[in-house]
Amino acid sequence: MSESTAPTPKKKSIFKKILVVLLILVLVFIGVVAMQPAQYSVTRTATVNAPVAVVFPQVDDLRKWEAWSPWAKIDPQVKNTFEGPPTGKGAVFAWAGNNKVGEGRMTITESRPNELVRFDLEFIKPMAARAQSEFAFKGNGNQTTVTWTMFGTNGFAGKAMCLVMNMDKMLGGDFERGLATMKSIVEAPPKP
Repeated sequence: MSESTAPTPKKKSIFKKILVVLLILVLVFIGVVAMQPAQYSVTRTATVNAPVAVVFPQVDDLRKWEAWSPWAKIDPQVKNTFEGPPTGKGAVFAWAGNNKVGEGRMTITESRPNELVRFDLEFIKPMAARAQSEFAFKGNGNQTTVTWTMFGTNGFAGKAMCLVMNMDKMLGGDFERGLATMKSIVEAPPKP
């Protein structure tokens, strides 16, 4: 007597129920992700004990970022390249590093001396994305308030990632470290 290998009606029914449950879970996930906000913004502010004319060049000159950027020391082998003018609109900084630093490009799109520097950011690796960032400067005698903001729009994958990763918490700490390092550089006594 040989045994039949064909699924029984009971097994087919269980299999169909499992497929329906999985389909419902996928649809719920898609719905939850779709309802997430598309726009994001991360902002941090610091007060530096130096005139705005001393603080502004730390951002407007992309070559100075290596001294204070929170990402500069993560990969000592990172390859940095610069294009365009040394400062201001049109200056470009590109990087290619390890998986923690990734690869990308930053272009100054607007530079108003001692007021604002705005960038277009293009992230290539580990995940392709675009964003904008800006530094606003408000001078008050020998003090400068620096506000660093990054903002953009998430697609479906970005919205899904934000279900488990908070952009403000993820980037906010880096912004705080960068501003603190910039502050310590600018406030340091001049070297003889």
